[in-house]
Amino acid sequence: MMATKRRLNEQASRRIAGYQERKKLFIQIEKERKSKVISYVTGDRRGLETQISPEVIDIFVEHLDAIGPTKKISLLLHTNGGNTAAAWRLVNLIQTFCDELEVIVAAKALSAGTLISLGANRIVMTKQAALGPIDPSLNHPLNPPMPAMPNINIPVSVEAVKGYLDATKDFGINGEACRTQVIIDLANKVHPLVLGQIFRTSSQIRFLARKLLGRQVNDQVKMDQIIDFLCAESGSHDYTINRREARELGLNIETPSVNFYDIIKSIHSSYVKELQLLEPYDPNQLMGAQDSVNYLLPRAVIESSKIGSHQYVNEGTLSKNNPGQTGIMGISDLRCFEGWRKIK
Repeated sequence: MMATKRRLNEQASRRIAGYQERKKLFIQIEKERKSKVISYVTGDRRGLETQISPEVIDIFVEHLDAIGPTKKISLLLHTNGGNTAAAWRLVNLIQTFCDELEVIVAAKALSAGTLISLGANRIVMTKQAALGPIDPSLNHPLNPPMPAMPNINIPVSVEAVKGYLDATKDFGINGEACRTQVIIDLANKVHPLVLGQIFRTSSQIRFLARKLLGRQVNDQVKMDQIIDFLCAESGSHDYTINRREARELGLNIETPSVNFYDIIKSIHSSYVKELQLLEPYDPNQLMGAQDSVNYLLPRAVIESSKIGSHQYVNEGTLSKNNPGQTGIMGISDLRCFEGWRKIK
């Protein structure tokens, strides 16, 4: 028990030290960019993934209130995406505190992260950075269940449903009776209320993108082309857009200087190390030869030089179960806390 407590204390000290090192780099960016820095990382460690979600709004308000109204904010963003409404609310919140917003992408700002990026005056992208399509997937209680896991509902892609309907036309399924049967078959697989929400969501994401893009693009034709590509023409939600393609699309993309790139890369490397983003979560490895171990796992981060570091963490105890009749050793996870916590 003492060894576990000592290990957790050492881990807490490393997390504080990690923030202090990043804070120095934030201040360097603030001097170079004449801005105020906020970072937002939703971890993508396999088995401990997080996403953009509504509860971060209050935490951002705390950081933004400490910064106060300012000419420019630099948002360091790393995410696979998340809740579209939360992304829309977040970028509008940040805009109310500054005249100019830039999003800095070290590795990726996908899906809802790309939507946030559209609301910036410019997007600073490293050579390895990626944006992605903004076609959303709908999570709804009435979504169809996963065949092998009936207790889990499958997210329904908005563009996948539209693609299915478009494909029926390409296959020559025409006529009122045939089209009616296509709709009936689809409604037997996907609940009609979900289908209705899907078409509302498709219209909404285009509306939000158009509202946000005004800071980067003035040409309405170019704006339509960007939205069409991000919502449908990219072909797959997994498609990634590097800075050259993003610039060719018409987005306001900036290439960082050599010095600025080194700073961005150092910050990103610090997050990769602290959140163990390159190491799949394995409770067996965490336990080792011990019968029981306490854990604290950081999963997402919001930080600024003004107020410190908030981290989304899991905290609890892993214990080995008695093999019983099966002879297979299991692991139980007694989680005592999951949520946001200020560490510094």
